[in-house]
Amino acid sequence: MAKIRIGLAGCGFVSELHMHAYRRVYGVDVEVRAVAARGDHVLEFANRHQIPTVYRSFRDLIADGELDVIDICTPPNLHTSMIVDAMQAGKHVICEKPFAGYFGRDGDKAPIGKHVPKALMYERVLDEMAVTRAAINRTGKLFMYAEDWIYAPAVTKTAEILKATKDKILFMKGEESHSGSHAVHAAQWAMTGGGSLIRMGCHPLSAVLYLKQVEAKARGETIAVASVTCDIGNVTAILKPEERTYIKANPVDVEDWGVLTVTFADGTKATVFSGDMIMGGVRNLIETYTSGGSLFANITPNTHMMSYQTSDEKLAGVYITEKVDRKTGWQYVCLEEEWTRGYTQEIQDFMECVATGRQPLSDLALAFETIKVNYAGYWAAEDGRRVAL
Repeated sequence: MAKIRIGLAGCGFVSELHMHAYRRVYGVDVEVRAVAARGDHVLEFANRHQIPTVYRSFRDLIADGELDVIDICTPPNLHTSMIVDAMQAGKHVICEKPFAGYFGRDGDKAPIGKHVPKALMYERVLDEMAVTRAAINRTGKLFMYAEDWIYAPAVTKTAEILKATKDKILFMKGEESHSGSHAVHAAQWAMTGGGSLIRMGCHPLSAVLYLKQVEAKARGETIAVASVTCDIGNVTAILKPEERTYIKANPVDVEDWGVLTVTFADGTKATVFSGDMIMGGVRNLIETYTSGGSLFANITPNTHMMSYQTSDEKLAGVYITEKVDRKTGWQYVCLEEEWTRGYTQEIQDFMECVATGRQPLSDLALAFETIKVNYAGYWAAEDGRRVAL
């Protein structure tokens, strides 16, 4: 089997998780051959991960004839154009969330999150995604949506149980929350395509959409999303500067709190919550209530290991978990984070897909539906009504 050669676009936090996952691929010969990023940090990143080639532009990366796959780990506003450009250059593509979003057009009044109607955003995002999907399909190359929740062991076990029992899912409740993003672009709709719901809530949303399709297939049913309701807000806006010691979020025109409720065609429900004011580390949770039982997928925090420590200084070089402001006191230690959160299994699936030509578990259809439902939620929140799909 020929070696699969990867080009990485971006060198931030998620790129680190992808690199750890690539090292653990088995049964397929894989090499991360190149990385591209504009900042000087890319040089240190490449050296640390022994990546032989560094590019300072995406154009140079996709022009590299030695590469088979481009792995896009860049800010959201770059995703759509990078996907199409890379695939038209003959590369298979892995792309981090979100698949697409509304980032503004000529004539939009800034900041767009406060001035562009969400109904218009929804319409334009659907149009853009349809164009992007058509462009992807014309290339004949693989598109792999890097939604790690679909591969997280707690979620895959939930899916296994649903397939075995064929029970009806009555309600699901998902959450991703933490104390806010350090990234400046996270505060601006024009960079992220939304706030906490699309930046974090897209993960549990994809998971509930996926699990509902697992149920439908197991039971021989067809179940689509019928409607969406939503509420969003900027709850940290009331805080004084001195009260922001631990909360990193400081939105310009995006939400830092959101609740989206999906009603499926069979009348069942799913609720997704995201927030940028939750202390104690990242919360990645999904609860599934069925006609025959209850399933709690505690991705993080979980109780694989708990620690009580008294000195932050002694633990300076020890990773505990993402988004905790201290390492002392009781802590839920995230062991093998790339495995617990599904990155290892995700990359394994993608590399097998490239090697064999099969479609990935997390595919274009899931990417499209997640953004469609998310933006329907933004529309529903702004208009204060239920949006039918």
